[in-house]
Amino acid sequence: MTLPVTLAALVAVLALAAFAGWRGARPSQPHLGVRMVPWRFLMVLAGAVALVLIVHVAALLGLPQRPPL
Repeated sequence: MTLPVTLAALVAVLALAAFAGWRGARPSQPHLGVRMVPWRFLMVLAGAVALVLIVHVAALLGLPQRPPL
């Protein structure tokens, strides 16, 4: 992926993580029914994908992946 595409994906994943964190932190409302979307799991999954994308952006910018031996 190119840098602009990676940055756009990173922004989208961070927005998803923030939204899922907000939805997961809301108190449950049993009178409305069961929550069918696992918001906390989606938040953690989006955070993991964001970490991978950050490493990919660093590689695209030319930062070394590991220290020299």
